[in-house]
Amino acid sequence: MADDAANGVGMPQLDLSTFSNQIFWLIVTLFVLYYVMSRVALPRVAAVLADRRGTITSDISAAEEFKLKAQAAEEAYHKAKADARAEANRIVEAAKAEMQAQLDVQIAKADAEISARTAESERRIREIRDSAMEMVSEVSKEATKDILEAFGAKADARSVNAAVSARLKEGA
Repeated sequence: MADDAANGVGMPQLDLSTFSNQIFWLIVTLFVLYYVMSRVALPRVAAVLADRRGTITSDISAAEEFKLKAQAAEEAYHKAKADARAEANRIVEAAKAEMQAQLDVQIAKADAEISARTAESERRIREIRDSAMEMVSEVSKEATKDILEAFGAKADARSVNAAVSARLKEGA
């Protein structure tokens, strides 16, 4: 090896005597590499890129379609929600109206019952008052007779009744 270094033999790629041969094979290799790449590898890469581009395009169009469907579904949801609220409000108003009608009927019944009880109470009070006046009249007549008899005066029942009745009419 030391001999080779002394003779000036170094790297074979840098030997000028084989330079033309190396350039020829370099050109042949580059041409074969270009041919293989342009006929085999690059069409496959182009096909993969075209597939990806097609997939991306179809995915984007599908995404836009789904977006439109989602917007339509959201609008339908909001419409259904508004319709449900309106229906709920209508049901509440109908229930309120029905309850108010029932309440009005119950109030009318209660008013009628109160009126009937009031009339009955007033009738009873009149009866009690009339009965009390009758009793007062009878007691007064008997007391007057007893008082007159206690003083020794004689009075007939007709005159005592007339005097007591007149006096009670004045007081009433």
